[in-house]
Amino acid sequence: MQLDGRVVVITGGGRGIGRAIAQRFYDEGARVAIASRSAKTLQTVAMEMNKGDHRIVPFRCDVTDRDEVEVLFGNVVEVWDRVDILVNNSGLSGMTPAVSDRPDDDSEALWRDILATNLTGAWSCIREALPHMPEDGRGRILNVSSVLGKFGVPGYSAYCASKHGVIGLTKALALELAPKKITVNAICPGWVETEMAREGFHRFGSVEEGREAAAKMAPLRRVLEPEEIAGLAAYLASEDARSVTGQAIVADGGQVMP
Repeated sequence: MQLDGRVVVITGGGRGIGRAIAQRFYDEGARVAIASRSAKTLQTVAMEMNKGDHRIVPFRCDVTDRDEVEVLFGNVVEVWDRVDILVNNSGLSGMTPAVSDRPDDDSEALWRDILATNLTGAWSCIREALPHMPEDGRGRILNVSSVLGKFGVPGYSAYCASKHGVIGLTKALALELAPKKITVNAICPGWVETEMAREGFHRFGSVEEGREAAAKMAPLRRVLEPEEIAGLAAYLASEDARSVTGQAIVADGGQVMP
């Protein structure tokens, strides 16, 4: 129960890594606000996780809409008075080739959507959360980046740019917020068994072929489970990590060794 009583906001909390983090934080005793664009998914997740104590509360929010972000944090503070931990997990991916011969190419629109979700959305949430965060050493900001924040992949320029940007944002804010004793860190997952990853597996053929190919990219020869990322997030949110800040921590089975 390392996070007993802490108030946590997790964007993209309805599925995949975000859902796993929500479950882990709930198990650690936190009061957890999960946010995403799908109200139906959030309601289902809250009903499945809550064990009668209503410490998981769903809030619909599109992080690309600044007004909705403002409402989200206003509602959380109305319920629980403060925000101790913010997990920026909302993410969008897709191919955005610089040169395309497809007549229906929508790379420019997708570029804007990816940057708005992955980078600007995180920035908006941080700005709304900060006035409500403690300055006693308990404040935590966790930004979910990616190993693609460490290297590039052809055709995925928007996603790579956004995830590199998340790491830059993390480092700058870690310095800016150090006087307030708020730590800021990024988590950089490799291949994790999520719906988004399974969509990516199709690039290699079938999902099974993609999973096998992804596993072979890492020395440990495996695709991670979302719960492993949740465990890292729980550590970074805990008292044990009170002196860890400005870091971009990779969890990928050894694929990237910076």
